[in-house]
Amino acid sequence: MGQVKYISKDYGTYDAFNIDEYIKRGGFSGLKKAIEQGYEKTTDDVAKSRLQGRGGANYPTGKKLAQAREAVGDEERYVLCNADEGEPGTFKDKYLLKNGIYKVIEGIIIAAYCAGANTGHIYVREEYTFMHKDIEYAIKQVYDKGFLGKDILSSGFNFELSLFSGGGSYVCGEGFAMCESIEGKSGRPRSKPPYVKQCGLHSKPTLVINVETVSVIATLMQNGYETVLKYGVEDCPGTKMISVSGKVKNPGVYEVEFGTTVQNIIKIAGGIRNDKQPKFVQLGGASGTIVPYEKLNIPYTYSGMKQVKGSIGSGAIVVGDEDDSVIDYLSVVEDFFYHESCGKCVPCREGNRQLKMIMDRFKKKEGTLKDLKNYVRIVNALDASLCGSGRTQITPFISAYTYFSDEFKGALKGEE
Repeated sequence: MGQVKYISKDYGTYDAFNIDEYIKRGGFSGLKKAIEQGYEKTTDDVAKSRLQGRGGANYPTGKKLAQAREAVGDEERYVLCNADEGEPGTFKDKYLLKNGIYKVIEGIIIAAYCAGANTGHIYVREEYTFMHKDIEYAIKQVYDKGFLGKDILSSGFNFELSLFSGGGSYVCGEGFAMCESIEGKSGRPRSKPPYVKQCGLHSKPTLVINVETVSVIATLMQNGYETVLKYGVEDCPGTKMISVSGKVKNPGVYEVEFGTTVQNIIKIAGGIRNDKQPKFVQLGGASGTIVPYEKLNIPYTYSGMKQVKGSIGSGAIVVGDEDDSVIDYLSVVEDFFYHESCGKCVPCREGNRQLKMIMDRFKKKEGTLKDLKNYVRIVNALDASLCGSGRTQITPFISAYTYFSDEFKGALKGEE
């Protein structure tokens, strides 16, 4: 198992913003098929593909589409494509937007058709401003071809799509915070229930779905849901777009089959640069587990990641070599979470403030035994945070302490 081209077939071989070239390669045939066979059959096809959300939550996409359609509410409902890719080490959505924008849009329209939505937004992170004009151009081309707007393909289905620029906040990748941002408010999560699918944007039923997920939807509708099942392994079919960075020779985005090992993915990225020895890998983004390299001869699947108490997450893999300090790396991770905490809830707001001070002392090798005890206590307290940002943040801190306890002990100056 290794690198494949399923979602990313032909990417980089033609002008990605030329809609006619996309159509020549089967573009929008998936949308036509979806409308011809109806939303129930289309939703069933997605379910049969066993596609799980590629944004990090891994929720069954067919089930998600069905629930979006079933959500109680009036005729107004929304689809938000989450392109707020603000996590360090994660850049696969940018690759998909640059190389397969029409596939992303086609997938959004199919998802909206299944969900019964009539309005959608591609929520693009503010740092991707350089891409905004190209995305808006692509949306206009889709309108001009009749795949967006009123009475799409003479089906009676109406759907309006636009780009919305994020405000530069990592937390806005969370569904409710995204809704708040689009509504012109500070991007902060809301308490649940109700959930986004029931009471999201403008208090209407809202489907939030990831860039990669809609890319898979468009691909499987163009080629048949059975094609997804040809890749991967029995308990985890399909492919995954992965952002590989850190101390590898060829950092970049790779599409791999589920089931290939993490160590093999690192080899696909050229292996460790400068003939250094690998030391640790962070899996799944900034909130992912930090694991010694030697433990990663495991399948890259949802169940495989559980062997190291990790998850697929955003699909990021960051590699550290023998020269890298886990404490220094973890300190950078904490700087990110401290900066990005929205401040709404006490565990995340105050926990990150205290944790940053402790990590700063560890980095200077000025920590104490009391700092070490408080580190454990604060990390556990973060689990009471309002949204997933604070709750999942504990993963790298627990795993680093578990696997690299000697480095923590080396960061202490002595007992108080």
